[in-house]
Order: sequence, then C-alpha cells, then structure tokens
Amino acid sequence: MTRTRHFVLAAGGTGGHMVPAAALAEELTRRGHRVALVSDARGVRFPGLFEGVQTHVIPAGRFAGGPVGWAKAAREMWQGRAMAAELYRTFKPAAVVGFGGYPAFPALSAAFAAGIRTAVHEQNAVLGRVNRLVAGKVDAIATSYQETERVKPRLRDKVHLIGNPVRDSVLALRAKPYPLLDEEGIFRVLVTGGSQGASILSQVVPDGLAMLPVAFRRRLQVTHQARIEDIDAAREKYASLDIAADLATYLPDLPEHLGWAHLVIARAGASTIAELTAAGRPAILVPLPSATDDHQTANAREITRAGGARTIPQSAFTPSELAKQMQKLGLDPEALQNAAARARACGTPEAASDLADLVESLDAPRIALPVGSGKPREVFA
Repeated sequence: MTRTRHFVLAAGGTGGHMVPAAALAEELTRRGHRVALVSDARGVRFPGLFEGVQTHVIPAGRFAGGPVGWAKAAREMWQGRAMAAELYRTFKPAAVVGFGGYPAFPALSAAFAAGIRTAVHEQNAVLGRVNRLVAGKVDAIATSYQETERVKPRLRDKVHLIGNPVRDSVLALRAKPYPLLDEEGIFRVLVTGGSQGASILSQVVPDGLAMLPVAFRRRLQVTHQARIEDIDAAREKYASLDIAADLATYLPDLPEHLGWAHLVIARAGASTIAELTAAGRPAILVPLPSATDDHQTANAREITRAGGARTIPQSAFTPSELAKQMQKLGLDPEALQNAAARARACGTPEAASDLADLVESLDAPRIALPVGSGKPREVFA
C-alpha cells in the first residue's frame, strides 16, 4: 500500500512551468499523496490547472532595474523564503520540486535550509536560470531532452532523463489515429503562440495562407490563438481572404483542437513541443528569438531532426516561406502522416509517471555505505 506523503511543487506562473507541474500533481494525487503549489499570482490563477490543490502565493522579485531593483528583488526573495519555511513547518513535505521561474528559488532555498529533499525539473533543452542557480544543491535534476545544455559536467550523476509531462487530456490523443486526410478533404490548421500568443504568427500566417493555390486554400479550416491586441486585425484579414478561421485569445479546449489538427503552426515552447510529440502532430515551428539562451531553437532541434517538424527562424518567417513549407507538407497526405509518426516517436508518454517515481524516491530510506576512501555516501535502499 502506498504511504501517503506531502509534496510541494514550486513553479513560475507561465504555461511552460505550470503545465508539467500540474501533470505531476495529478499523478502524485492519484498515488494517494497530498500536494501543495507555491507560485506567483499568475500561477495560482492559471485556468484549468491545480483544481483541488492547495495553493500559496509567495513574493519572488526579478533581479532587474539596477541596484534599486536588485535590492527590492532580494527583499521579496527573502520574504518568499520565510513564507515557504512557514508552509514547510505545518505541511511537512517529504520533498520540494522546482519547475523553474522566480517563485521556485525562495521555495527551494527554504527547503535547503530545512534539510528537505529537493529536485528540479527542466522543461527546455537549455537549463534555465533558476535551475542553474540551484542545480548544485538539489538532490536530483530531471531533464526533458537527451541533449540539455548548460548542465555542468560535475552534475551529470544527478541528472535523470524524464521527458516533459503533459496533461491527461493531451496524452489521451496518443491512442487516437492521425485525422483522416485526403486530397479533397478539409485541411485543419491550428495556430498557437503559447499562453501569451505571438504577434508574428498573426502578422504572417494569414498572408502566407493567402499565397497557397486556390484549391488548397478553400480546403483550409483554421483555429488561431492570437494576442488580444492582434485578434481583430487577424480576424479581418482571414475574412478578406475568404479563409474559414476561428480566433480566440485563449483556447481552454486546446487538446480537442490538437486532436483534429492536421498541421500545427506554433512557437517552440517546451509545453508545445511536449504536446506535439505526445499527440503525434506535425508542425511548422517558429522559435521565439528573444527566449533566454535561445532555448526555443534548442527545443525544436530533436523533433526537427526526426522529421516531425520544420523549423523556420523568425527572421526568415515570411508569407512566401510559410506558403512554400505548407505546400511541401499539405499537398502530400502521406508526407503529413509520416511526419506525424515521426513527431510521435519523439514523445515521452511516461514522463509524469517517471517523474513521480523520481520524486517518491527522494523520500526512500537512505543508507550510508563506505566507498573507496572510507567516506560514507548516501544511496537509496
């Protein structure tokens, strides 16, 4: 019988951090454990995630704005650390797991001081800033890619290749076949820029689709997630081109749209890549050039090498380039199905379960065994 334990998950308030944390929370809850979330104000209000999970907002300043900004951030981090320490005093977690983002830092710092076991999960193909700061002190580092940059060689022994957990509703798509497509049927396109949207997609995609052959263009059915400041112009553009399109600033039923999409045009955020590979959907990816350490380009590397996606740098993302790539894929149903299979092969459907196993193992009994020099080391029993 599973022994009930308490776990704290700490994550910044963006979809890239929150979605895998929510997937782990679901898995740990299924196993009979209790979970608490530590995040910022955005994270605890993230729609559709962490229902029934106790949540805690802690301050976590960003180190920006010169000396004054740094002093304010340090003060907020210290306050957040104290609040996390008080939570641990009453909740008594077996382990604290960080998913990146500034709120994870004070939460993990408090865990170090309290002697609580810790782990971090890195969603991107480049170890993030906060995870780099704490990597030397945590007990385990879970990664999502075989090649994860910015991991120091001395830390390799604590690295575990896990993958990036996705929601159950997305994982369920893995058991469903790629949507039937013939040369005359409706061609469904999903356009998404992640939780924040992407202006470049609203600017380029409608004009790119307009350059497709008329017969192909008439088959299109587009669902487009756009930023609030871009949505009206994009809607008018689609209407003027007579392209069937539904637009929204947020897609709460994204798994449903992903399920029937023949092609996805998207940024290359970690959650997007994880969902594409879980469901097995081909994509045209446009990495965000301003992403820290250019991590979105790194994220896209594996699925692109495998043949499940085509990556276009934003500097080269023009209507004509998009139209060219669309025709290469869209006019050949067999090529699309092949790309879908290759994307699926990159998926890690056991990621949530494997991450839960790792987190549970942090609380396993530890035995000190002598090694070579006679100094003890800790191993899991």
